[in-house]
Amino acid sequence: MASSKDYYEILGVDKQADDATIRKAFHKKARDLHPDINKEPDAEERFKEVNEAYEVLSDPKKREFYDRYGSVDGYGQGPSIDDIFGGGFDMGDLFSSFFGGAASGGGSRAVRLDGRDMGASIKITLQQAATGCSKEIAYNRLAPCHSCNGSGCAEGGSQVSCSTCHGTGQVVTTQRSFLGQMQVRSVCPDCNGTGVTIDNPCTECQGQGRTPDRERVSVKIPAGFRDGQQLRVEGYGEAGVRGARSGDLIVTVIIEEDERFQRSGDDLHVRAEVSIAQAALGATLEIEGIMPDEVVEVTIPAGSQFDDEVRVQNMGMPHLRRDGRGDLIVHIDVVVPQKLNEHQRKLLEELAESMNEQVNARRTPWQRLRERLS
Repeated sequence: MASSKDYYEILGVDKQADDATIRKAFHKKARDLHPDINKEPDAEERFKEVNEAYEVLSDPKKREFYDRYGSVDGYGQGPSIDDIFGGGFDMGDLFSSFFGGAASGGGSRAVRLDGRDMGASIKITLQQAATGCSKEIAYNRLAPCHSCNGSGCAEGGSQVSCSTCHGTGQVVTTQRSFLGQMQVRSVCPDCNGTGVTIDNPCTECQGQGRTPDRERVSVKIPAGFRDGQQLRVEGYGEAGVRGARSGDLIVTVIIEEDERFQRSGDDLHVRAEVSIAQAALGATLEIEGIMPDEVVEVTIPAGSQFDDEVRVQNMGMPHLRRDGRGDLIVHIDVVVPQKLNEHQRKLLEELAESMNEQVNARRTPWQRLRERLS
């Protein structure tokens, strides 16, 4: 987003405008500038600017950041709309759906009354997947109209049976052809197939009962959730026309890679460094677990080799919606010291000698002379 734009000026509101004023200004500007309605050459570009301005000013945190710095460059709190929708969501699509399902007009297809499901994605850490967490998602959708509470009717208005199709949603016309007269059944042009019209439609939503808006919803992710699994948030997809059933929001959970742990089902794999003495003699180590402040005791058997595995039961990821946890599988990294002091070197040389192993030991000239004479 460009930092030089005055978002308040683009929407035509002052800096003290409340959320309702900003939302109302956005709806009016977006309707006036939508490319399907406004045929001026710059309408599409101005429409994008209005959407950009509303995305910032409708988000309290982004608006505070913008008011303080005059820009949202560098703003990084929370998921962006690209993160949520994978870059495939566009306010133009939202408005195309809005205008394409108008409550009246000459459309040839019946309007869809029920709202459609919507998709979103959200990223969490592996530890958040282990403990469970709640995340807030902000996204744009067709939401129930605030002015008419989703009814589509202005004050005093009501839904009435369509006089053209008598409530059937279809009209029958007679056409002549070389085969004779034929009756053709088509969608009623006055009610778009709904069978009803509104005698006094809401000016905010044009009788649809829904308007483009920015929604916020908190999503609860249970402990043990896996990468790519989905949650369904009922009623938070696209709102239905004039109170019809809303679609659902389908949230795909993406679990970020962890620096220490690798997940395999509900088991966790981790590497632990041990010294050559610990590997040879055995040892008990304490390592950090996946849960907050969790310490896991790991018993290293004597004679362990590089990449041997030690399994610690019930210390992996929690099972989803049931008791118990997977295992923690510890892979042993035997670390050879790169620097030794004289005492340590001497001890290792004595060990090698006792095991009849050839090593490049440091010998004094007197020791080398004595070896030759012996």
